[in-house]
Amino acid sequence: MRALSFHKRLKFRKDYPIPQRAEGEALIRVLQAGICNTDIEIVRGYMPFQGVLGHEFVGVVEEAGDKTWIGKRVVGEINCPCGGCEYCRQGLGNHCPNRKVLGILGKDGAFADYVTLPMANLHELPASISNLQAVFVEPIASAFRILEQVDIGPKDRVAVLGDGKLGLLVAQVMASTGCELTAVGRHPEKLEILAKRKIKTRLVHEGPYQKFDLCIDCTGSPKGLELALDLVRPMGKIVLKSTFARGERLNLSQLVVNEVVLLGSRCGPFKRAIEALQDGAVEVDNMVTKVYNLGEATKAFSLASRKGVLKVVLYMT
Repeated sequence: MRALSFHKRLKFRKDYPIPQRAEGEALIRVLQAGICNTDIEIVRGYMPFQGVLGHEFVGVVEEAGDKTWIGKRVVGEINCPCGGCEYCRQGLGNHCPNRKVLGILGKDGAFADYVTLPMANLHELPASISNLQAVFVEPIASAFRILEQVDIGPKDRVAVLGDGKLGLLVAQVMASTGCELTAVGRHPEKLEILAKRKIKTRLVHEGPYQKFDLCIDCTGSPKGLELALDLVRPMGKIVLKSTFARGERLNLSQLVVNEVVLLGSRCGPFKRAIEALQDGAVEVDNMVTKVYNLGEATKAFSLASRKGVLKVVLYMT
């Protein structure tokens, strides 16, 4: 099959082995897949992954032990826990120490003609959601994870930091809470996507800022936490959504002095993400910069790595 593999460098291949599904898994023909900042950071050294990248995808089930899945158009959760360890028994499969993670840890991903995932990870898509919209389900679910971790109400002052792909999605999800929301970014043309949805926006250099009860760092930069520490009120909360390969020294004494809660946030509920796309609570069509055929995957990856670019998508058929 065709695949974009990463073994010290990116390489498009036409002879990559088709994955063999294990018991309980489905073989999925990939239709489209989105390039994520995590994919880019893995290439830069964020994770010691070797294999096929890609975890934001939509596809059609071609083989499965449960025949009712065959022919269904699906998206899939990316964590594949062992199912038997202490974490899994406690319902913490996303943190299973033995887990594999699609295109990130120990399992080939979706920048290929075919991918395998446990049937338990799959979610069937309604016809009203297009393939292009479906590649956003995974990052939208990640945005909804914040609402599982933090109670947010109309009186809360919330800042979403970063106007990249994830920041734009998180801001739309936070807007659904009715909170006092401000999206902070560096690019007026990106913030305009949110402004059209009646979300308050500000450029990062526009100050002074009020202090916020909650700051959500989606900048994808080590500088994001530094900005969040400047903007959060004493005894407020900071949620980190950014991952990156490059580290930076940071004085964390403000966390102690101001008794700020720092919370990491990762994968979230696919069902809520699908519902948000269905009812228009999250809009993604205006976030696609360009769509490439899988055969142009290295060119697509190069574009996705440029500053200011939003979502770049690969299509397989």
